Order: sequence, then structure tokens, then C-alpha cells
Amino acid sequence: MKKRIFSGIQPTGSIHIGNYLGAIKNWVELQNDYDCVWCIVDLHALTNPDANNNLQAKIFDLATTYLAAGLDPKKAIIFVQSHVPEHTELAWLLNTVTPIAELERMTQFKEKSKQFKESINMGLFGYPVLMAADILLYKTNCVPVGEDQKQHVELTRMVARKFNARYGRTLTEPECLTYKTTARIMSLVDSGNKMAKSVPNSFLAMNDSPAIIKEKIKRAVTDSGKEIEYSPKKPAIANLMSIYSAFSDLSFSEIEKKFTSKGYGDFKNDLAELVIEKLKPFQAKKKELEKKPAQVKKILENGAKQASKIAKKNLLEIKKKMGLI
Repeated sequence: MKKRIFSGIQPTGSIHIGNYLGAIKNWVELQNDYDCVWCIVDLHALTNPDANNNLQAKIFDLATTYLAAGLDPKKAIIFVQSHVPEHTELAWLLNTVTPIAELERMTQFKEKSKQFKESINMGLFGYPVLMAADILLYKTNCVPVGEDQKQHVELTRMVARKFNARYGRTLTEPECLTYKTTARIMSLVDSGNKMAKSVPNSFLAMNDSPAIIKEKIKRAVTDSGKEIEYSPKKPAIANLMSIYSAFSDLSFSEIEKKFTSKGYGDFKNDLAELVIEKLKPFQAKKKELEKKPAQVKKILENGAKQASKIAKKNLLEIKKKMGLI
């Protein structure tokens, strides 16, 4: 049997190229070798006070993004988290074995607490337990993650161990799956931070028009000097080169050679044209899917049925071990 993978993205607005290059592009390849469960984690999105604004439209947008990017319902399960209620039921059960001290350590809670000072909610604090439930519900073997999510997987492993120690071997401890090559794309306006949809002009959305892509790349911050060189001393140009490399499959040394004796202006123009060209097939397919809401809805419904079948079976086993049945 193939090993199972679970992963998901919050429906909080248009996906940017950092999300695509760092996650979805790799998911497309993984679904050929693994038993994949791809989720739209709408319940997690609710920890953001503005999440309910046009939430259904955002879910539909993310679903069409998944499909247009190459996630295949014939190869993987694609569904919306809230359509499978076992996620929240298991989250409550796992709350009973999760130490508060471990949740207080979570970096993301500390960061989000600063971001949403006026609306720090229990969901934000318990977010990692729901994430653990998402993963453990499907007896997931591997979770594809970036550096910023490894802490959550470690907490999931800890929760599984505590549960198994108390109730007997039941939950599968997942491993982190790190990609051999993953583009870590930073902000266009501040190369010290990741792309963020909350910061204007810091990101390139997968839906951006050619004119907007050109304008954002033209305004992107650069370093002193004019050489196209991949170096820790030049983080801004290194970030733009990472985007170029990810879309062109050229190495950094090949990019440096290509732009020898050329300045930032030539490089940015070329980069904009490259991104526009590479996003064309995705954007065309997404527009096609947006005209077929019934088809997209059917894919999500079928995915929820498939996910629910696995979830119900595994939750029943968990509840029996806990003495609830």
C-alpha cells in the first residue's frame, strides 16, 4: 500500500506564487506516488476575525486553484474540512491528552496573538490540536511541510504518543516530508519576510494579470549594486532569482551567466515575462473551471464522501479505545 499524505491550505483569498511553489506544485508530483488527501481547511480560517467575509467564494476560489494547478480528483481526495465533522469531534477528544504548556509554546500562536491583539480567541490557541486531528484522523504517514510548520507536526507526534500511551496503540505518528527542492519565496517589498496577502505589493497572486505582475516586479526591492548575483549579501535579488529559478528550472549559476553584463531592469523585465508565460495555462484552466461551479461542487462532494468513509472508521476505533463505545 502507498503511504498516506495529508495537507491543506486555508481559504483566505487568492493563492500567491509562494503558496504554489512552496506547496501545491510539489503536491501535484506527490499524488503520483502517495495516497494523498488534500483539504481546504475552512475551520482553521475562522481563527481570523475577517475569515467569514465571502467565505464560500474563497473556498470556491481555492478549489478551482487546486484543480487548475494540477491536483487530480482521480488520483487524490480533495474536500472541504468542515464537510467532514469527524475533524472537530477528534479535535475535542485530543484536547483531553494535549498539555496546555505545549500549546503555549507554539510559535504561530505567539505571532498571531500579536497580529490579532483585539481578537485573540480560543480557536487560535487550540489551532494545533485541530491540525493534529486533521492529520491523525486519516492515519497519515507523511505531512509535506515547510520550516514554519514543522513545530505543528512535532506536536501532532507528541499528541499521538500520549494518546497511545494512555489508550493503547491506535494513532499513527506522522513524519515530516521535506521536498528535495523547495522554493522559499519571500516578500517583494521586504526580503526578510515571507510573501503575505495582508501586505500590498508584497506578493504575486496566481490570478494577477500581466500588467499587475509587471508592475509588482518592477517595484520589487533590490540591493545595492547592479550585478545579478545569488548571495546572502544580496537577499532581495536572491529572492527574485529564486522565483526565476523555480519557474525556469535554471540553476542560480545559469541565471547569473544569462544576465552577465545586464542590470536589474533587464532582469526584472525578463522575470515578469517568464512568470506571465508560466502562469498562462493555470489561469486559462482556472477561468474554465470558474464557469463550471456545479462540476467543482461535485468534486468536493465526492471528496468529502471518500474522506468521510476513512474518517468514520478511524474515529470509531479511537472512541472504542477511549471507552466511549
